[in-house]
Amino acid sequence: MSVQIACLGWLSILIAVFGKASGLSVPSSSTSRCRCMPQDTCWPSDHEWDKFNKNIDGKLIATNPIASPCHIDSFARYNETKCASLRSDWGLPETHYKTSSSIMASTYTNNSCNPFLPKEAPFKARDASDVQKAMHFAKRHNIRLVIRNTGHDLFGRSTGAGALGIWMHHMKDISIVDYNSSHYTSKAMKMGAGVQSFEASAAASRAGLVIVTGNCPTVGLAGGYSQGGGHGQLVSQFGLAADQVLEWEVVLADGKLVIASLTENSDLYWALSGGGGGTYGIVISMTSKAYPELRTVSGNLSFTDTGISRETFFKAVEIFTSILPSIGDAGGASIWWLINNTMSTTPTAIPRGTVALYNSLFDPLLTFFKKNNMQYTYYVEEFPTFNNAYQKMKPSENITDALLGGRYIPRTVVEQNLAGLVSSFRAIVEKDATFLISGTTVNASRVAYPDNGVNPAWRDAIINILIGGSFNYTDRNTNTVRQQVITDALLPLLEKLAPGGA
Repeated sequence: MSVQIACLGWLSILIAVFGKASGLSVPSSSTSRCRCMPQDTCWPSDHEWDKFNKNIDGKLIATNPIASPCHIDSFARYNETKCASLRSDWGLPETHYKTSSSIMASTYTNNSCNPFLPKEAPFKARDASDVQKAMHFAKRHNIRLVIRNTGHDLFGRSTGAGALGIWMHHMKDISIVDYNSSHYTSKAMKMGAGVQSFEASAAASRAGLVIVTGNCPTVGLAGGYSQGGGHGQLVSQFGLAADQVLEWEVVLADGKLVIASLTENSDLYWALSGGGGGTYGIVISMTSKAYPELRTVSGNLSFTDTGISRETFFKAVEIFTSILPSIGDAGGASIWWLINNTMSTTPTAIPRGTVALYNSLFDPLLTFFKKNNMQYTYYVEEFPTFNNAYQKMKPSENITDALLGGRYIPRTVVEQNLAGLVSSFRAIVEKDATFLISGTTVNASRVAYPDNGVNPAWRDAIINILIGGSFNYTDRNTNTVRQQVITDALLPLLEKLAPGGA
């Protein structure tokens, strides 16, 4: 098990210059409320960094931007072959989560070093004590602190100008435990902060168990995923990922290591369980409920507007959307994508379901396809375990480096204003700035959920919508305009449907 911490100096210099160009001043006094930056006199000297490095047994690592081979800079030689290879792999999650500094939300890197632009300090810790030492060092020198795991954070919280970044990615310990408390007595999984969805799922499956994980296999479970709520294909069976947590092992802002559970530091437990990643402390490990493996039916469906009218295409979208409550009621979930001329599910899964049940739910849509001579693909299979279904039916996941906006859609909207919802879908995807919508069926009424920090809008939601606009790697102004379209023009279309939503 190891943690790594990075001094993100390459970001700090460029963002600081941008700040000055915007009329912002950077104070040089360590007594200021602002954090010290590398160009300030309060920044630790080389001697102080060396001393800190010795204190953590030489685990401090200098940040070298992975896109350096694409540029003429002081980090690495320009290499056209390496740059071409990096560009082809830039959309893969592993390109980023295996590094200490590269993140998947390029909009927050201020175009500081990506491989598409013209060419013209982490440390390894073995346990919580190393994290505590890093926190004390940052506090003593008034340095900004950033918590990073896989880089999946689409709010840009895993990077920061002039920050000492605590890289949790290598804390990979996993153990199956027999948990015994007044509120839960059964199997559970304790996992380090760096454990990813595919690692936890594999470990659970080997023990004949399942745990609630994300649809994307590379997301880090104990970080922003579970701390922010956490949805996936099992949420209608067991609840959100935050609802599964039995206890957190967390380092507080004062450096103290504590356990947070229903009976110990219960207020912190409440906040960490859905209140937002990296907000209340640095999570070292998470213990969550585990359940016996279960038979699962899973399938994929896609259709296009080829050879049909737009009205017919969106009528099919409307029929599909009308099925979502029934999928949730059956304990299933559907991850689906809608672009201007194509809709697909990737996948729709119903744990404990059967092929007969699955086909009965989709029969109205399949009948509509045949009646209107629509082109479509449809495949469904019953698997002996959820893990089998997850491994075969999930698509390969690359990063969608997009400009995003999100909205929870309550079940009442689908049931009472379906035509208005689909009309909004159509208006959104027919805008040039938007290229996809994705959603997950949620049925919170099937399972009892605890009182925790999860956004209450999750409890009434049937769909979690993401609106995505294409990201331009070389033109910041274009991205700003596209993001404004999403925020000011497209999201209000959904907000009108459910003004009390979130």
